[in-house]
Amino acid sequence: MAQAVLAVTASSWAVLMGIAPVLQIRRMLRERSSRDVSIAYFAILLVGFLLWIGYGAAAGLPALVIPNIVATLVGTAVIAVAFRLRR
Repeated sequence: MAQAVLAVTASSWAVLMGIAPVLQIRRMLRERSSRDVSIAYFAILLVGFLLWIGYGAAAGLPALVIPNIVATLVGTAVIAVAFRLRR
């Protein structure tokens, strides 16, 4: 029981962590600049998220898969916005 509660709590917090870069997107759009954003940093994070998704899927652990899918989507959005604003 305690393990299940911890898994849900950790997974929920991980989803919040995955959504946090939306604040960066908001700032980039407000300032109309992505100059202060490291695209390489987010690209490295994306590789890590994909690895965790693969591991979580192979191990049958939705507590790893779900938050990393959220983080992957948000990270991809950060990169897309950053590239768009650098044109």
